[in-house]
Amino acid sequence: MALRLYFFWQLFQTGQGKLSNIGKVIGFFASLGIPAHRVNAYFVSSLECYGGLLLIVGLASRPIALMIVISMCVAYVTGDPEAVKSIFSNPDKFVNADPFRFLLTALIVFAFGPGLFSIDALLKRVIGGKTLVRPDPRAGRSAESIAGR
Repeated sequence: MALRLYFFWQLFQTGQGKLSNIGKVIGFFASLGIPAHRVNAYFVSSLECYGGLLLIVGLASRPIALMIVISMCVAYVTGDPEAVKSIFSNPDKFVNADPFRFLLTALIVFAFGPGLFSIDALLKRVIGGKTLVRPDPRAGRSAESIAGR
């Protein structure tokens, strides 16, 4: 939860800043040669802003985290290709690049989930807690009672 709050609050603020200065972001994306730079600028800025908020509260965490991972990988390749090229020869350059902290945190959330204090976990407890027990057709007992539960 602390990782989500700290790093995705920063991502939210970054996205909010990009949305409020979208002209500069569009120009930067155009200078990098990103196709459909206007659409991509709005998409990435919105993803960082609203996706950051969703990740803070822990809603739709894994899909949003995957989108953030992809976005940060593209940011590395287009915005800092030298850091990518030096990942093995000079790993400090890769780790100190701007996208790294968001990439790492999004990978952690994608791999392990948002944690217990999240809307995803609450929904899982509320919706996922209602499981149906199939009866065992052999003995008229439930499968759980046969397993000794």
